[in-house]
This record gives sequence, structure tokens and C-alpha cells, in this order.
Amino acid sequence: VQLVESGGGLVQAWGSLRLSCAVSGNIFSIDTMGWYRQAPGKQRELVASIRSGGSPTFADSVKGRFTISRDNAKNTVYLQMNSLKPEDTAVYYCHADEPRPGLVTTTYDYWGQGTQVTVSS
Repeated sequence: VQLVESGGGLVQAWGSLRLSCAVSGNIFSIDTMGWYRQAPGKQRELVASIRSGGSPTFADSVKGRFTISRDNAKNTVYLQMNSLKPEDTAVYYCHADEPRPGLVTTTYDYWGQGTQVTVSS
């Protein structure tokens, strides 16, 4: 399974960026898709996620500025980031999980390689 991210880069404060992440490979059914970020010296944190057919979840720090959407037919998730702040600077990682039914349901977690987002003041 591969997660291919795109859309990172350098932007000035109050600018916008749109991240995309496409999941491909031997997939049964992706459930949650989302984005995490990790700034230097900090732990990785959830930015936003959305379940298949569900409502999105956002970190408090990005509510009102970021939106998340997905195209289930393409197994692709998008993160629209508006009004960016220098504190949004981080490596952004795409995440997807896939529960596979069986005697016991096993959930597989998949991660992208990360894309750098840098916001200058």
C-alpha cells in the first residue's frame, strides 16, 4: 500500500496551501483518512481526519482555518489550509487506516512519507 502526498511548500503567513494524498495498492476498504503533523522537537499530532461517510475532526489549533475532504472513489484525501500561521510549519503526514474483517478485525495503519509545509512570517 502506498500513500503519495503532494502540495507542500513555502508560503507566507495568511496564505493558503492544499495537500493531497492518494492511497493505492492492495486495499480492501479504507476507513479513516487524515493528516498529522510534526514540528521540530515536538510530537506528531493529529491535524484533521475524516471517516468514510463520517464527519471530520479537527485539532483546536486549526478549526476554522483548515478543511478536510475525501474522494472515496479515488481513495484520496485533501487538506485545504487557509490563513496559515508560522506555527503551522511542520512536516505533514497523510494517514489512512483499513479494518480487515476476520475472526478478529485487524486494523492496518498506513503512512505517507511526509511533505514539508513552511509558513514564513
